[in-house]
Order: sequence, then structure tokens, then C-alpha cells
Amino acid sequence: MLTKNYLAIYAKSFNWAGFFLPKKTYEKCSALYDFCREADNIADDENNIEIKKDNFTKFKNNFVNKNYDDPVIKNMWDLINEFSISTKIVEDLFEGINSDIKESVKFNSKKELLIYSYRVAGTVGLMMAKILHVQKEQSLKSAIDLGIAMQLTNISRDVVEDKKNNRYYINESFEDIETTIKISEKFYENSFYSIKDIPLSLRFSILVARRIYRKIGYKILNKKNIENYKKSGKIYVSNIEKIIETILSIFDLIKLSLIGINDDNIKHDHDLINEEINLNERI
Repeated sequence: MLTKNYLAIYAKSFNWAGFFLPKKTYEKCSALYDFCREADNIADDENNIEIKKDNFTKFKNNFVNKNYDDPVIKNMWDLINEFSISTKIVEDLFEGINSDIKESVKFNSKKELLIYSYRVAGTVGLMMAKILHVQKEQSLKSAIDLGIAMQLTNISRDVVEDKKNNRYYINESFEDIETTIKISEKFYENSFYSIKDIPLSLRFSILVARRIYRKIGYKILNKKNIENYKKSGKIYVSNIEKIIETILSIFDLIKLSLIGINDDNIKHDHDLINEEINLNERI
């Protein structure tokens, strides 16, 4: 039974970057994304809350009980076994998605924002890094940073859309959007040197994904105010811009190979997350 390629359908920026991965590695990354997307779709569909809760509980139980009749779940367990992915990471992902299955979601602190971003995206970055054969602890923490950075970009881009679904991760003000993008910048920066720990044949793809997603944040900042932001609709990176960012990623690859700096001395901004979640247990 074939599964949908959710990566090609929903994540065009990642799919573009995935073009530069070896086919087998792309298929494994796609299998991970399929699992995460299938779980996330339950929270995002148009069913009422009770039906969503019921569907999500069934999906979780199918995962826990290793229901291999579902190819998405079978493929995920294959990844867990092949790459020694802690099930605590999957549990964190489930917790993040489950927190969206409410009539209304409202965050009131940076801590809530970062913990949520870790759960729904930092987990994905961490699991992706394991699939890409990253083993060093500091580099795995940086993979979490890249996932968090991308989620903060998503939240900054989707304020109007999220409001329609009664989700208020940040306030609908350009000041809050700008602040969130600035927070994401620190996480993007912390992710860079760890990419050196990814095997060379896989490195370029991550640099491309990182650049393209970061570009969304820059485009948001260029809107200058909330009026322009709202008029823009969904802000995305065009194919021409993706080509440009791909070319610029070549220079990132060269820079990474020439500099002697690594990520050993990076101060990861994980203190707020670690107040609730022990990231070392996940790595």
C-alpha cells in the first residue's frame, strides 16, 4: 500500500531542498514527514473538537501498538529502529499537536512559544538529524534549533490564518511578529555550524532548506507594518527566489568547509524548554 508524498504536497520548500539528497535518504525524510503531517492533519482538519480528539487518540494508539497495517506508522517504526530515535521525541510531538486540539489556543509567554515550537518542530529537526547520521550531542541540539527557528517563521507568517482557527500563538501586531522573527534569527544562527557534522553528501540540502525558510522571515520584515502584512496574503518564496537562495547556499557550503569554528561553544537558548522537558534525554 503506497502512502501519499506529503512532502511534495505540503512542504514545497523542504521538497525543493530534498532534490539535493540521495534518493534513499530523501525517501526516509519523506517517511518521517508523512508521519508528522498525518498526525498534524488531525488537529487541522474541519471536524469538531471531540472527533479530532477521538481520531488523534486512535492514531496515537495505532503508533504505540505498532499497527503495521498503516504504512505511515510502519515506516515510522522502521526509522525509529534503524536510527535509534527515542520514542520520547515522538511523545513530545504528540503533546505539541494535542495542544492544538482545543476550541482556542492562546500563548502568553516566550516559554510557552518555545516549548510548543520544540514539540511540533524541534522534534522533527532532531529526528531528521538522526536520519542524516548526525551523532554529536551539540549538533543534535542545533538541529532542534533549526526546527524551532522554522516553526517561529511559520507562526510569524500565519498569524491571520491562525486567528481564523482561534489560535493565538503571538498577538496580531507587527511588533510581535517582528519580535518572533528576531527570536528565530538566534536559532537559525545556532543551527549553522552544526551542519558541518552532517555527511558532506547530505549537507547542501539542509543549507538550502535553512536559507529558503529564513528568507520567508526577511520577506515578512520587509512588509514594515501590519497593514502591508495583511494585504500580502500567505508570504512564500518564489521559484526564482529559491534558485537564488540555492546558489547562495553554495557559498554557505564553502564557508562551512573553510572555517575552523564548530558548535562546541554555542550557547543554546534551551533554558526555558529544559524547565519542562529534559532535552538531553531525547538526544
